Amino acid sequence: MLDHVFLDAVDVIRRAFADGLLERHPHEDRLAADILLGDLVWETSCSLPGDGVPPRVRADVTLDWSSWSQSAWRAELLGEPPEERPELGIEVVFRVQRLAERPDLDAVMAVVPHESPEIGEDRLERSGPVVEESYQEADRAIAVEVGFEGAYRLPETGPSTEAMAGHLRVMSAWIASTLVRLGDLRLVYLPPDPDPDPDPV
Repeated sequence: MLDHVFLDAVDVIRRAFADGLLERHPHEDRLAADILLGDLVWETSCSLPGDGVPPRVRADVTLDWSSWSQSAWRAELLGEPPEERPELGIEVVFRVQRLAERPDLDAVMAVVPHESPEIGEDRLERSGPVVEESYQEADRAIAVEVGFEGAYRLPETGPSTEAMAGHLRVMSAWIASTLVRLGDLRLVYLPPDPDPDPDPV
């Protein structure tokens, strides 16, 4: 059975992306459950509107609702505060892709902060950049990824959809503003696919 606090978090992020005029990629939405451990994982991607296919910049977001956090949350509902507060694991990966040449990494990293704004009482921490090169016939495409990882602990006052929604909207606004800053960089891109398949709405 899916905990509604996890589905509430997914819904908040979806709505926040829509409010921020970001394009989501529904075919990249994934919800997975670990049958052995009971962990739940949701993945999605978003990009700037009208950015082509594939988009120049995108953000891949992953939420992890571990079986331990599920048990701690249920205990809290029953009036048995756990030793540690339940939390949502969060990973955000910003990807600049479809590049025609290797970018100045210093310029890319200059517009990506060392950490996210506060998400409740927590922040996501940045990892180092990863440069990817792919080859198809005579074409070469380059991409740069910068990842952030961390966790969002549910408020001490108990599971509150309203409080969680406010905190996750802060994260979504930060994702949108970071995509805009990355999209404004003067980088050399390959053209988008000439006949992309339309994304389902």
